[in-house]
Amino acid sequence: MPTATPMTAAAQLLQLAGELRRWPVRRWAVAIGTALFTVVFIAVPTDLIDTLMFTREVAPTGWSWPVLVVSAILAGLVTATYVAHPDGAEPSPAVGRLGMAGWVVTFFAVGCPVCNKLVLLALGTTGALQFFEPVQPYLAAVSIGLLAWALYARLSRENSCRVPVDVPVAVSVPVPAPVSEDSRA
Repeated sequence: MPTATPMTAAAQLLQLAGELRRWPVRRWAVAIGTALFTVVFIAVPTDLIDTLMFTREVAPTGWSWPVLVVSAILAGLVTATYVAHPDGAEPSPAVGRLGMAGWVVTFFAVGCPVCNKLVLLALGTTGALQFFEPVQPYLAAVSIGLLAWALYARLSRENSCRVPVDVPVAVSVPVPAPVSEDSRA
């Protein structure tokens, strides 16, 4: 009996990338819309996009925009897995907590360390600069990791029990033989 060989990580990633090619337009629209919303929703209050409503005491780091863009793309893809399931795919169980956690951690990762009221209340200005600012790159990595894992989990579960769409199902129902008076005796 042949045994199934486990897929390598590269093969799994290629298979999941193939799943993205099967997505309908509606899913891609949700992914792009969510990614754009995420960029604006995080970049405005963290003052990566300069507005009159918010100011930033510490200049943004060079990695803030790349982290925000990658996180936004992943958040958009994770969100899109909740709508317009591909042909024959059943909705998978919610893995959204990881995606939501990654989204929130992104906010802390790219934000100004001394502009965040929660960090200021917990650590004060000096503590925010001394302890929180050096942790922000790790928060960025964690946020991207959480979002990537949520996307992987959603896509792999969606593909795990695919139901064929256009396969006719023949159902045979056994019909009991008629019972005659002679066979009862």
